Amino acid sequence: MAKTPHDSSFSFSRRYFNWRKKVVEEDEDDDEEILTLNSTSHFSSCEEELKDAELRISLPSQAKPMVQEPKKRFSMMAVSKIRSALTVISKSHHSGSGTKLIGTLFGYRRGHVHFAFQGDTKINPGFLIQLATPTSVLVREMASGLVRIALECEKKQQKRPGKLLDEPLWRTYCNGKKSGYAIRRECGPEEWKVLKAVEPISMGAGVLPGNGARSEGELMYMRARFERVVGSKDSEAFYMMNPDGSGCPELSVYLLRV
Repeated sequence: MAKTPHDSSFSFSRRYFNWRKKVVEEDEDDDEEILTLNSTSHFSSCEEELKDAELRISLPSQAKPMVQEPKKRFSMMAVSKIRSALTVISKSHHSGSGTKLIGTLFGYRRGHVHFAFQGDTKINPGFLIQLATPTSVLVREMASGLVRIALECEKKQQKRPGKLLDEPLWRTYCNGKKSGYAIRRECGPEEWKVLKAVEPISMGAGVLPGNGARSEGELMYMRARFERVVGSKDSEAFYMMNPDGSGCPELSVYLLRV
């Protein structure tokens, strides 16, 4: 019997992603632990700066006594705001009050990975972002287990900031490691072609034939349902939903304006 272009989805997912069953209680505990600071892993550098600042201030210094104090106060406020945002997001996630979306991860094997989130698969994504992380690197991270991606943007000095999803540039952390910068993209003809090709797939992973004119190799994709949780005007998160018995790898994307 002839195979369809998507028949390789399940064999690919078994090969490249660590599909596994989880106990619900363990999953919830893990989410709570990650939210209360893993996310803390990539904020650990902030806390180290706070400790260094405290040590410097405790030493006698007459040269610049007032320079250190504002830095310490600013760092403490930033960490406090981040913790507060993550706490709000965590509570909203566990209440199950988020909006349900379709999320698509895709990119050429030797190219950069893209994330697209759609409320309706027949219209352009409400949020499309390109990470600096190569697709093959992110696939390896997902095969090893849990993946937490944090996107941070600068809060501009204005009274009424725009929508968080409209921010153009983001610092990126993958499982606590700095991963360059991410750029918000408009959905062009090439991105739309990929989204239309995987539209019939509600959940799965696979490979699409590469463009012969390019050298990035095959186009890899993963598609799943996500829950969008809004903590505040400066914090949101997208959680991949794990249906009972599916054993999907867990992926979360956090957006913070700090």
